[in-house]
Amino acid sequence: MTVDEDFEIVIIGAGMSGLGMAARLKEAGRHDFTVLEKAASLGGTWRDNTYPGAACDVQSHLYWYSFGEQPDWSRTYAGQPEILRNLERFATSQGLAEHIRFGTEVTQAAWSDEDGRWLLRTSRGARLRARVLVTAWGQLDRPAWARIEGADDFAGTQVHTARWPEGLDLTGKRVACIGSAASAVQLVPAIAGTTERLTVFQRSANYLLPRQDQALGDDERAALRADPRRYAALREGLYRERDGWAAGLRDDGNPVREQFLGVAAEHLAAQVADGGLRERLTPDYAFGCKRVLISDDYYPALCRDDVELVTEPIARIEPEGIRTTDGRLHGLDVIVHATGFQPLDRTGGVEIVGRNLLTLRDAWKEGPEAYLGMAVSGFPNMFMLYGPNTNLGHHSILFMVECQIAYVLQALDAGPDRVLDVDAEVQRRYNERLRQDLAGTAFAAGCGSWYKTSDGRVVNNWPGSIEDYRERTARFAPQDYTG
Repeated sequence: MTVDEDFEIVIIGAGMSGLGMAARLKEAGRHDFTVLEKAASLGGTWRDNTYPGAACDVQSHLYWYSFGEQPDWSRTYAGQPEILRNLERFATSQGLAEHIRFGTEVTQAAWSDEDGRWLLRTSRGARLRARVLVTAWGQLDRPAWARIEGADDFAGTQVHTARWPEGLDLTGKRVACIGSAASAVQLVPAIAGTTERLTVFQRSANYLLPRQDQALGDDERAALRADPRRYAALREGLYRERDGWAAGLRDDGNPVREQFLGVAAEHLAAQVADGGLRERLTPDYAFGCKRVLISDDYYPALCRDDVELVTEPIARIEPEGIRTTDGRLHGLDVIVHATGFQPLDRTGGVEIVGRNLLTLRDAWKEGPEAYLGMAVSGFPNMFMLYGPNTNLGHHSILFMVECQIAYVLQALDAGPDRVLDVDAEVQRRYNERLRQDLAGTAFAAGCGSWYKTSDGRVVNNWPGSIEDYRERTARFAPQDYTG
C-alpha cells in the first residue's frame, strides 16, 4: 500500500494515557511519532463526560502524572472541568500540540510482515505507516445504552451521561436516571432540586463509602506550590494508603475488607433514616464484586421529597415515560442513561488486523486478554495502554499506565529493526496465573459486573496492588517475544 506518511510510532488516542505516552517519548528524545485523535480536542474521558457533577473518585493529588509540573488542585477530588483544564495545560507545557492530529479517526490498522510495519487508514482517507502502534483508547470509551423495549418511542429527550448535550436544561422537568452506579451517584445530587421530580431506577444496590471532599484553602495550596517536597510527601502518603486498600478486595475476610464493610454500613445508617429505603440501598453481594462507590451527597439526595428510588424492574419505555413491571407508568420529560460503557469491546472502534489476517476482535471472541495487559500474540509491535486486566478497584489508574509507558519505552530500546511479537505460550501462562490470582478476589465473586465476560471470567481488573504490577513490569524481557 502506498502511504502518505511514515512514523516510528503512532499513538491512537489523546486522553490521559496517550498524552502521557507522548510526553515521555519526547522526554526520551524520541520525536518521530504522531497522536491520532478522532475528536476535535484532547482529553478522552474528561472531554466526553460533562454531565452535572462529573468528577474523579481518586484524590486529585494522586490523579496525575509523576513527571512534569504538578497542578494546583482546588479540591480534594477534582471535577471534570478542572481536570480537563489541567490536561490542556499539560499538553501545552510538554509541547504536544505539534504531534496531535485532531479529527483523525483510525478505521483500520493492519500489520505487514513484508514491511515489518503497521499500515493505518483513517476516516479522511489518509494512509500512514508505523513501526510501533500504541493504543490509548482505554477501557471506558464507548457508551452503553440501556436496551429497553420501546426506547425509540419515547416522546421526550434521551441522553447518555457520557454524551451530555451542551445547554441541556432540566429545570422543572420530570427526569429519570436509569442506573445507580458511578456516574449516577455524581449526577443525582447535582440535579436534585432543579428538576420537578427525579426518579432513579436502580437494578442493584451499591456499596457506598464517604467521599470527604472539600475545597483546599489558599494557604494549603500556597504551601504545596512553594514546597515540592511537601507535595511529594502528600502524594506518597496517599499512594501508600490506597495501595494498602487492595487487600480489601480479596475475598478472604481480611481486616481491611471488614473495616470497609463497617464504614459502608455506618455511612448508610447515618445518612438514611428510613428503614425501608435503607434496606433497598443495602447490597446483597460481596464487597468489591461490583465497583465500590464514594459519595457524601447521594444518599441525602435520595431522601428528598422530590426524588424517588425505584427498584421495580423496567418493563418498557413508552411515549409518556417508563413503565415498570408492577404496571406503574412514570411520566417523564427526560430520560438519562447512566448506564456506563462497553468494557468488553476493547478495539476502540478500529479494525486491528495482525498476522495471518487475524483480527483483534476474533482473537478476543472469548474475551479480551493480553500479556501484562499490553501485548497480544499475533499482533507484533503493538502495545496497549490500560489494556485487559489492568483496571483497579482501589487506586489511580495513572500509576498502572505509567508502568506500561515505562515498559513500552524499554521495548523501543530493543532496536529499530526488532519485531516484537509476544510468544503465545508466554501469554497463555501469564493469563492462566492471572486467572488463578483473580479467583481469590471479590471481583470473581458471584455478582454480575462490567468486570466480567458473560461466562464469569474477569477480564478488566488487576488482582493485586500497584506495587505488584510495578514489579511485574519493571523489566522488559526480550526472551518473552519472538520475531
